[in-house]
Amino acid sequence: MALIVKKFGGSSLANAECLKRVALTIAKAYSEGNSVVVVLSAQADTTDDLIQKAKEINDTPSKREMDVLLSTGEQASAALMAMTLDNMGLPAVSLTGWQIGMNTDSDYGSARIKSVATERMKAELDRRRIVLVAGFQGVNKFDDITTIGRGGSDTTAVAVAVTLNADLCQIYTDVEGVYTADPRLVKDARKLDEITYDEMIELASLGAQVLHSRSVEMAKRYGIEMEVLSSIVDRPGTKVKGVNKVEHTKISGVAKDTSIGIISIVGVKDEPGVAFKVFRVIANAKKNIDIILQSVNHNNLNDISFTVAADDLDSVVEVLEKNKSVIGFTEIKTSGNVAKVSIVGAGMMSAPGIAATMFEALYDVKININMIATSEIKITVLVNENDADRAVTALHQKFFD
Repeated sequence: MALIVKKFGGSSLANAECLKRVALTIAKAYSEGNSVVVVLSAQADTTDDLIQKAKEINDTPSKREMDVLLSTGEQASAALMAMTLDNMGLPAVSLTGWQIGMNTDSDYGSARIKSVATERMKAELDRRRIVLVAGFQGVNKFDDITTIGRGGSDTTAVAVAVTLNADLCQIYTDVEGVYTADPRLVKDARKLDEITYDEMIELASLGAQVLHSRSVEMAKRYGIEMEVLSSIVDRPGTKVKGVNKVEHTKISGVAKDTSIGIISIVGVKDEPGVAFKVFRVIANAKKNIDIILQSVNHNNLNDISFTVAADDLDSVVEVLEKNKSVIGFTEIKTSGNVAKVSIVGAGMMSAPGIAATMFEALYDVKININMIATSEIKITVLVNENDADRAVTALHQKFFD
């Protein structure tokens, strides 16, 4: 008998028919004698609908109250699944984040998990109940409900798997696994049998929406094997683990991210400490930055450009303007009409010419590159948003055809 944690996304729970189909998958694992914990996202579009309802009342609602509101979507899914399983004669219990002791910090909207209590879940499992956990949520030291960011149910599932020492953590989606590119965009995209943690972290952070990057980081840290598979088709998915096959392809995937913006700080002094001042104030505001480019101008003045998440664009500009006298700059320019396009693969570390091949593919379709960032297993370029889809298609054809 194994202890299995299963997580189902919102599209897998969209309606009564979907709930019944997922219930059959849960029932199969349970009937085989396994202990089963299921983490559930809000039903499709529920979170967006709740956000819209909030905006109809208040353009700038408090983050605390938004967490209270948004957490109800996952709670509804857990309760509905409990009712579905009960109707099939299976014992199940739905639990909220605070009921399982999902303790977080107080960063509303993007809280970090600090610990997970196991007593309640273990007690229910000992009674041979299927435990249904509302994902995406926890509780802070003030007993306030918190949420852990969009896609956070993946992270909930891995955290539960870690604390319960689960044998496997399965993430069910509306696709059959991790693909070499978005199969909705690239018809010839291939499903991978397996992928390393590092590659999956990069793909997830670069726009591949199949997994939440924080969940993979946690799985890697604690050695939890993950599997991404379909909630519709009963087939093996993609294993996410520490070591891949000995003969590894050079590139594992191509990803794009259009939910970014670029900020250019114009006219900063060309002297030590300026970059520190810029990125320290951004770090203090708890905002992440990505690609950075510094260009040298005349009269000992530079421009510093970098990318941020589109949702953070206005708030980062605001914090920079507030610190203008400390940093010292002429003006700030922004643009949202950009996209990151990336190739990822552990195999590129020992394969010369990958960058040249990438740039050749983009040149062939006349796509201009604005910025470039590299690491041992990825190359990312910044292009015009209107060119993003063409870039992904061209790169996939170049590396996989």
